[in-house]
Amino acid sequence: MLSRLSRPKALTVCALPLVALLAAAAFAPLPFSVAQPGMTANVLGENKGTPVITITGAPVRKTTGQLRMTTIEATNPDTDVRLSDLIDSWFATDQAIMPRDSVYPSGETTKEIERHNTEQMEQSQDAATEAALKYLGRSDDGIEVTLKLSDVGGPSAGLLFSLGIVDKLDGDGSGGDLTGGRTIAGTGTIEADGTVGAVGGVSLKTQAARRDGATVFLVPKAECADAKAQLPKGLRLIPVTTLKGTVTALTALEKGKGSVPSC
Repeated sequence: MLSRLSRPKALTVCALPLVALLAAAAFAPLPFSVAQPGMTANVLGENKGTPVITITGAPVRKTTGQLRMTTIEATNPDTDVRLSDLIDSWFATDQAIMPRDSVYPSGETTKEIERHNTEQMEQSQDAATEAALKYLGRSDDGIEVTLKLSDVGGPSAGLLFSLGIVDKLDGDGSGGDLTGGRTIAGTGTIEADGTVGAVGGVSLKTQAARRDGATVFLVPKAECADAKAQLPKGLRLIPVTTLKGTVTALTALEKGKGSVPSC
């Protein structure tokens, strides 16, 4: 049994391993990435001097609004993120802590990840083109669509690509811009049948959208709560589940007729 005088020494000795463990945790790399709002690009315009959407085989209408796809930027997969980085990010409204596997789900090297993201982008572009032409009933018209967006990977721009194609070929169906002249941003994957899928990082993408002038943000319906968490002032959310529903909502917003869904 320890005497009263020896008890503080015993507590000090017991505390030493805990202190060492905390010190090691503070400097050890952790399986997380720190993300922040990334670049946005108007799919109706140019990116780095090259048109994002090029259509041949059909007349293309001139557009006046903007449809901006959004991105997030995350620490590189080979960058060590430590406890101090997570603590700093926890209190920053323009940063988010994300499991590294959710940001870089496949591959361990930067080249493997870049290759995977490029493949996803190409598949997304193919699906976006097919979905848009199916929606317009012009799948068999011999229309060719080329999509180019440098330095961006992954499938999350699919919805905006489809909307850009629809706007360039048909607008709101009556000669007006699908955007109504607004700057509209958004995110969401797209399937060939027009189904919109969730993406991730939407609270950061809304900040990027508002920073670059957007007043409306299209968000996959399943991610409404995340989008509302830190919604910038002056940005209106429109939840979407399909390409057809998205076009219907934008047309109602543009014409001021019909209901526009909200989160």
